[in-house]
Amino acid sequence: MANAIHKKRIALFGSTGSIGTQALEVIRANNQLFEVEILTAQTNDDLLIKQALEFKPNAVVIGDEAKYQKVKAALADTDVKVFSGENALEEVADFDSYDMMLAGIVGFAGLKPTLKAVQKGKAVGLANKETLVVAGDIVMKKAAENRAPVIPVDSEHSAIFQCLVGEGRNKIEKIVLTASGGPFIGKKPNFLVNVKRDHALQHPNWVMGAKISIDSATLMNKGLEMIEAKWLFNLRPDQIQVVIHQQSIIHSMVQFEDGSMKAQMGLPDMKLPIQYAMAFPHRLKNDFPRLDFKKYGSLTFEEPDIKTFRNLALATEAMFKGGNMPCILNAANEIAVWAFLRNRIGFLDITAVVEQVMEKTAFIAQPTLEEYFESDGEARNFAASLIKL
Repeated sequence: MANAIHKKRIALFGSTGSIGTQALEVIRANNQLFEVEILTAQTNDDLLIKQALEFKPNAVVIGDEAKYQKVKAALADTDVKVFSGENALEEVADFDSYDMMLAGIVGFAGLKPTLKAVQKGKAVGLANKETLVVAGDIVMKKAAENRAPVIPVDSEHSAIFQCLVGEGRNKIEKIVLTASGGPFIGKKPNFLVNVKRDHALQHPNWVMGAKISIDSATLMNKGLEMIEAKWLFNLRPDQIQVVIHQQSIIHSMVQFEDGSMKAQMGLPDMKLPIQYAMAFPHRLKNDFPRLDFKKYGSLTFEEPDIKTFRNLALATEAMFKGGNMPCILNAANEIAVWAFLRNRIGFLDITAVVEQVMEKTAFIAQPTLEEYFESDGEARNFAASLIKL
């Protein structure tokens, strides 16, 4: 029997982004274990076509409908089915033909297809933190009901997940999320007021997409990760702590009831948590660079400066308040970051927009999925009106 091993069929949502391209590197290196079933991209038609020709998936989706004909023509000589538009993401997420979704779509757009996958009982490798920030209660409840494993791909959540393997019966006292502090650590508002887009995109340790790079520079990323961790690991807000760890070697830590702490360590490389999620519960041999302790004289830890980087304080407030507040926070932030990336607003304005939208958008303590979508739209419209988009 030549094909005795059943290859795990991966549906890669957001295949042309930072997570998607690295996931394809992992699949390329382990093609005896994985095959690509679905690829989706929003606008990057050229890369999507190239990926589809190499990996020969069952289906591809190009979100931007204007690019459908070009993708369709380029793949005409293959068996690849081509779809386009926002609804097509949900349609292919509803396919039976894949084993695991890797959710790498950036932002709120990742919510609907991810929800569809967990409702199907599919395993989800979750790289899209906004899905749980917006509607974590609903997504995790559906995942439990349908026995759909949700395996985190974010390096911090992967670290916590790895620390919890074998600890199922032991209660968590708290988790510590580590943050590099981003490119502007130690800076004060009088410096930040002049920060430009290109400066903010340069992260000291990680190579990431534009949205997450800006979120890391404002510390919003760590705030979103706190909210994601609350849902992923079923924690109370007071069990989640953030420390600045500039070297990005410890990816996060768990403290148990006996006071013992476990940390997961390694060089900053997203391929490691991606590979771990895709192959779970197995660890795959690879030739990634190894951590050499002798090269690091010391690992340092300090409190985040939430007076300067107020996004982290706003996200903490949203997490404690609950309801639709994290959804509002996320929507306002997505619009503000979009505007900053287009030089429409300044770096510190991102926080100002988020704060005003949180103050002015109606609070709902226990929203339905429909109300989450409404809150998201309302918050976006209000943020856009503040920026005069």
